[in-house]
Amino acid sequence: MDLNTVKYLADLSKLEYTDEKLTKTASEMTSIMELMDTIKDIDISYDAYKDNHNVFLDGLRRDEVMPSMPTEKVLSNAVNSKNCFVVPKVVE
Repeated sequence: MDLNTVKYLADLSKLEYTDEKLTKTASEMTSIMELMDTIKDIDISYDAYKDNHNVFLDGLRRDEVMPSMPTEKVLSNAVNSKNCFVVPKVVE
């Protein structure tokens, strides 16, 4: 990363650097950018057979429709029982 870019970023960040510190920061930022470029080398291709070899769907239960709790019972203690819950205001 060149010194002009680092100076620009320092100005945006309201940071003051000496020339020595600016050079050191440019070197450190260059090292960081090079490290981040190594991410491009990682293979992220997806292979369904290779990636899902530990997934077993045999032990899952069947999805069955069951009756739910009646609305009247759920809303029996609610302040406003017009088929909704009333939540107290906590943020103004």
